Amino acid sequence: MEERVEIVSGFYSQYQEEERLIKSRQGQLEFRLTMDYIHQYLKPGMQVLDLGAGTGRYSKALAEEGYEVKAIELVEANYKVLAEKAEKLPNLEAFQGDALDLSRFADESFDVTLVFGPMYHLYSPEDQHKALDEAIRVTKKGGVVLVAFLSVHAIMVTNYLYQWKSFTYGYQENFDEAGKVRHFPEQLFTGFDIVEFEHLFKEKAVEHLATVAVDNVLEVAERREDFRMDDENFEMFYKYQKQICEKREMLGTSSHLLYICRRQ
Repeated sequence: MEERVEIVSGFYSQYQEEERLIKSRQGQLEFRLTMDYIHQYLKPGMQVLDLGAGTGRYSKALAEEGYEVKAIELVEANYKVLAEKAEKLPNLEAFQGDALDLSRFADESFDVTLVFGPMYHLYSPEDQHKALDEAIRVTKKGGVVLVAFLSVHAIMVTNYLYQWKSFTYGYQENFDEAGKVRHFPEQLFTGFDIVEFEHLFKEKAVEHLATVAVDNVLEVAERREDFRMDDENFEMFYKYQKQICEKREMLGTSSHLLYICRRQ
């Protein structure tokens, strides 16, 4: 655990997480489509938990809409920004903590639970299941859990084929000799095969509602020097992505995905 926290904290202490969802078309699409799905399950007066809240982009937006939001962030640098936002919003409360330990919250405390950061940085099956079990535990029966994760296949294209230009190294990093996905702290960001991730919920008391691709291939496209997307084209791409985001054949091409389930 200490190794994981040290690696993750070291990265985010130097990374501008506050700008991630606004500075690029990919980030804008991810935020907008994710908010669309959150709003499908929210009703006035509901209690929301934002777990792995980063600097509070989602927490702040939902609090400003009037929802009661509790937000937890592990990394000190991100938490400081989150806490500053919480000071200005009486219905947003911020905590520094780990997704593996939600003991400050009682069972069935929240109507909607967002797990938008932790699964990027949990490497052992034990930690992955612990985070999911805790998120489900604090969600009310009939409530909804939305879990963000990364596609290992998109990582292979985005990081290794396109950027680092060493597909052999990337394959050896992310897959064993039998082709099974590998997870270990030195990856920093760990990706999943879609079926592999869905299988994590197989024995849990939840009903699968959707698996959603929230950004398509924009992360790769935007790295072209000649990339341009004006507002009109962005609106059309957003409409297109919203139409296809649950199609099974499109999921693995998206860097960021959501697994959405209802607690039984």
